[in-house]
Amino acid sequence: MSLTFVARDDASLPLSLLDASGLSDWLESQPARVQKWVKTSGFTAGFGACLVLPSEDGDAAGALVGLGSTQARTRTRFALAAARAVLPARTFYLVSDLDDNALKAELLGWLLAGYQFDRYKTNARGLAQLVCSDSVDAAQIEAIAKGERLTRDLINTPASDMGPPDLENAARDLASAHSANISVIEGDDLLTHNFPMIHAVGRAASRAPRLIDMRWGKAGPKLTLVGKGVCFDTGGLNLKPGASMGLMKKDMGGAAAVLGLAGMIMSLGLSVQLRVLIPAVENSVSADAFRPGDILNSRKGLTVEINNTDAEGRLVLADALALADEENPDAIISMATLTGAARVAVGPDLAPFYAQSDSSARALEIAAATVQDPVWRLPFWDPYEAMIEPGIADLDNAPKGGFAGSITAALFLRRFVTETSNYMHFDIYGWQPSAAPARPQGGVGQATRALLAALPDILKS
Repeated sequence: MSLTFVARDDASLPLSLLDASGLSDWLESQPARVQKWVKTSGFTAGFGACLVLPSEDGDAAGALVGLGSTQARTRTRFALAAARAVLPARTFYLVSDLDDNALKAELLGWLLAGYQFDRYKTNARGLAQLVCSDSVDAAQIEAIAKGERLTRDLINTPASDMGPPDLENAARDLASAHSANISVIEGDDLLTHNFPMIHAVGRAASRAPRLIDMRWGKAGPKLTLVGKGVCFDTGGLNLKPGASMGLMKKDMGGAAAVLGLAGMIMSLGLSVQLRVLIPAVENSVSADAFRPGDILNSRKGLTVEINNTDAEGRLVLADALALADEENPDAIISMATLTGAARVAVGPDLAPFYAQSDSSARALEIAAATVQDPVWRLPFWDPYEAMIEPGIADLDNAPKGGFAGSITAALFLRRFVTETSNYMHFDIYGWQPSAAPARPQGGVGQATRALLAALPDILKS
């Protein structure tokens, strides 16, 4: 499964990407037989619609793909990707008058439409191939697609093959590919090195908890990415119902997202000093599991009352964020599949985020619209701080009442970032519930492309 472009040759066919007005102009320049074929076929350049054009000898002479109306493009993304599944398995070169940003998005969508999760079942279907347009950087788009593929593969892999040791191996493979340094603290050594909450959450599992720490780059601003690596979440002693466990293999989606983003950064050789921290655990049930009512110490020195063992992601992130904060980097970004409240608020498509810096938030929102990777800002709402203060300890991991669940989780995490002023947190879903252009059902990266595009401005904030 190679998400790459191909070289143009004599057999390459033109692929024209057109909206309705563009189709009208295109038809005027075509011979009568082509005009008749398009009109008889009923092709009107609707979103993702595809029409193969016949040559005089009955072979394919090219194809048309519809961009759809402006309204259609606000309802979905990646028209070119929608057409790839129905195009013949030939090589095409793109003919389009899109501006560079829109063109890059369509070309990326084309590559991502070729994604297949084939670890357990090979799908050898042939797909159309595309020559990258000369006006854009093919290597950049391929690097982004490669990072997204890593994120999807990690999320799609079931917990039987993606436990904490497997997530560590994936991080080591990525580090090796880019000559990055990596270290891991595992098991009871977490207590020795003062990561008590990572240890508490993961100690009940047969596969030991660990903290993965990867570094790359020696020049430029310091960027630390922190990803939630809960490889499976039973809910612990606050056991989830069976139906709620069905997608818990994706509870390490934050870790998958930051590894995919790190892969993009390193492949593109960005001038940053990158650090990636992943607390990798399983939240399991055993005699050694942490309990409701327990009070845990944290690396930061704050105590946390456990009122729900199913709110474990913020606990492991907190220790990792405290470590990240000790270096006071130019920016800390955490990503996690953290709360159902975020899904209720914005659904599966949008990636809600929190930002201490208004300028970083604006940069991200502009970039997200440009690269078609939607995000939505939610507030670090200070008046809700009292909701995470139980009285018996410094913090409550699961405030009662259920109101503002994503916001209170973000406020909880912010308590562990006190030295770094530029902190952003993403409460992503990491899953595509039903197939859409460039996004088959299953694991998906969210906000990583937007962050990649916004990083120069975020790191100046």
